[in-house]
Amino acid sequence: MNNRVIKNASWIIMCRVVQAVLGLIISMIMARYLGPSNFGLLNYANSIVTFVIPVMRLGIHGVLVQEFVASEEYEGEILGTSITLSFISAIVCIIGIITFVSCVNAGERDTIIVCTLYSFTLIFQSFEMINYWFQAKLLAKYSSIIALIAYTVVSLYKIILLINRKSIFWFAVANTLDYLVIAAGLLIVYHRLGNQKLRYLKRRAKKLISIGKYYILSDLLITVFAQTDRIMLKSMMGNQATGYYSAAVACAGMTQFVFGAIIDSMRPTIFESRKKSEELYKKNLARLFSVIIYLSLIQSVVMTLFAPLIVSILYGRQFIQSISALQIVVWYTTFSYLGSARNIWILAEGKQKHLWKINLFGALANVLLNTLLIPPFGVNGAAIASLITQFATNFITGYIFAPIRGINQVILKGADPMLFVDTVKKIIRNR
Repeated sequence: MNNRVIKNASWIIMCRVVQAVLGLIISMIMARYLGPSNFGLLNYANSIVTFVIPVMRLGIHGVLVQEFVASEEYEGEILGTSITLSFISAIVCIIGIITFVSCVNAGERDTIIVCTLYSFTLIFQSFEMINYWFQAKLLAKYSSIIALIAYTVVSLYKIILLINRKSIFWFAVANTLDYLVIAAGLLIVYHRLGNQKLRYLKRRAKKLISIGKYYILSDLLITVFAQTDRIMLKSMMGNQATGYYSAAVACAGMTQFVFGAIIDSMRPTIFESRKKSEELYKKNLARLFSVIIYLSLIQSVVMTLFAPLIVSILYGRQFIQSISALQIVVWYTTFSYLGSARNIWILAEGKQKHLWKINLFGALANVLLNTLLIPPFGVNGAAIASLITQFATNFITGYIFAPIRGINQVILKGADPMLFVDTVKKIIRNR
């Protein structure tokens, strides 16, 4: 990892640490105030909206960093076209969400209103395409600061709601406010730093959709096995069970920003190294896998041991049923982050057309496992289903599907503890 990558990742991590601390405090108070049932309803709305995000993005986000690196002289039209396409898609997705919830949850007034309010986040999420320009340029400090400002504004908004004891509907609007501030900030900073004006080109739109089409179905299937557990829990056991499970998943994902920062910062470097040397390219990949494997294993051990304390401090005794679920769920993080890193290799190798097969396998496995395990084991059943699904999808498929078999050798190389030690030493020297 070179010095620019480390500095870029440091900015992301530093800002997101503050966000995580704020998020923990606000989430802790909010969950206690709303209770497991309303907290579960908010997470159900989040799951429904998350389901359509892959459609809203049209798969374009999966190729943007590579497009910016490969075609720097056309970044204005690449970015302008991707934002326009995503914005139009967002409007269509909002209509789809309202229609779906009105049919599936007919008669549940609160559920329909919360999901509708939550869906408006999609409009402003379309502008997050600009964030991939910052990633490609290794200018994460700007986008990180913008996200931190937005998160601070939303945290203050939630505090005001808590003080005034507002209803759940007001909390459903919070995410929309978050993405509104981020969208405005990204546009302003890009206008100052970007060398080209944003513009839409039909020719560019066709190209982006053509390249990104493999990611639409793939990302949709990823969402299925990432969100199905919560939706199935609500339909089979109610809002309360969804609240317990969501609390466990939230605890397990507390350090997600660290892994996200590392992966995002390494992505452009890995693409660049592939142009220079196959050996350097595979070495950078192995180092990325090594850092992810060992940091996530350390996290899993710590959270398993201290799960009762973590849940009690963050959510209180009313969420006590989240403890055992957390002790199971936290172990799937290693395989989840490995999958995110593996996608860099898949894109670099031009194998994205095989993603849908991998993720279809994961989606079907997750639905089947949840169907079998939720009735007898409840919240823990959903946790076990998620763990098995992540392991099978992000590691076992590397032996099942021939086109991606090569990457498992690199992952196993990353599992070498000496490589992890060497990578840590290199990071410390380059600070």
